[in-house]
Amino acid sequence: MQIFHPRADTIARVVFVSLGAVPTLLLFLGYMIMRSPYITGQDLVREQPVPFSHEHHVGGLGIDCRYCHTSVEQARFAGIPPTGTCMTCHSQIWTNAGMLAPVRASLADDRPLRWRRVHNLPDYVYFDHAIHVAKGVGCSTCHGRVDQMPLMRQAVPLTMGWCLDCHRDPAPNLRPREEVFDMAWAPPKNLDEQGKRLMGEYHIRTQHLTDCSTCHR
Repeated sequence: MQIFHPRADTIARVVFVSLGAVPTLLLFLGYMIMRSPYITGQDLVREQPVPFSHEHHVGGLGIDCRYCHTSVEQARFAGIPPTGTCMTCHSQIWTNAGMLAPVRASLADDRPLRWRRVHNLPDYVYFDHAIHVAKGVGCSTCHGRVDQMPLMRQAVPLTMGWCLDCHRDPAPNLRPREEVFDMAWAPPKNLDEQGKRLMGEYHIRTQHLTDCSTCHR
């Protein structure tokens, strides 16, 4: 008397294979989700109190990054411009523009605009703008071509792996200090040679750049 169906052996094989394949698939899916824009925030545009266009102000008008982000060369934080900086121009031009009503209200009420952070690193990550600028890392390396962004977005993943890739081999991302704020800067043909030269000039040593305490303090 036959106890098991002829297909039972096939079913058993499928079950055993699934026991190994399903956990592997779940781990792979989890890995992909953790690297997706849903988690990293890459390419997402966040709603702001005013639709500020870097494309217009930087790309069109040629305003230097440091005009608004005044502390980027001296401090850990690049700084967010106060309303007074905006009104330096907008007290004279586009004075009645509807989209600038929050700016005028901010000045009248002496209350800062509540901008939403686009590049929002976790609290346990230490990042210092000043040291990166001093070592020749351009704004566009981390922030992308903001002069071509009608609305600000996060151009790169900013994951731990992405940062470590640069800390292990920073040479390809270095440029002369006078070019740090140039959005249109393009790497030269002798990038490898320039990178090695700048590593020496800027006294960059990679031995401890991947130490945990470098970014987690």
